[in-house]
Amino acid sequence: MKKVSFTEMKNGTKEDYQLLEKYEKDFERKTADRILKYLADQTTTLEGYQITRLEHSLQAATRAYKNGESEEMVVATLLHDIGDDLAPMNHSQYAASILKPYVSERTYWIIKHHGLFQTYYSAHHLGGDRNARDKFKDHKYYQDTINFCENYDQTSFDPNYKSMTLEDFYPMVQKIFSKKPYYYL
Repeated sequence: MKKVSFTEMKNGTKEDYQLLEKYEKDFERKTADRILKYLADQTTTLEGYQITRLEHSLQAATRAYKNGESEEMVVATLLHDIGDDLAPMNHSQYAASILKPYVSERTYWIIKHHGLFQTYYSAHHLGGDRNARDKFKDHKYYQDTINFCENYDQTSFDPNYKSMTLEDFYPMVQKIFSKKPYYYL
């Protein structure tokens, strides 16, 4: 594989940066494949839960799909907890940052804030404020995020639920991540 001539970016030539751009475009085209591979490896149990991380994602996305959500929202639902392993303290923001170039403002906002909104179900049991989400009460996507948590996230921990397979979602993930990123539009 051809490599650039520089050891410091400030010394790069036009040819160097054209070469890197070619490699980066090839790499970007494979984003969906890397995401799907990562999800496929999420087969360990969420500590204390009855199902794996992968199964939680599949259940949530299956529910969104069966509810007639857009492909964008189904894919976002599939990926909503992808940050659990690498960013446990801000997993929602992590997932949202992966999705941001490819999804609408609404979908991005829902995924970015679902972690806080999801604490509605647990915070009061642990001495926290279950209504912390109310600081966003006047936001235009407030109710959409409540609906996301109620319909897809909090309901998807059932070991007896029949989920679609990860393979069923491949075409949707490929389609969303092959779109021209919003920041180029």
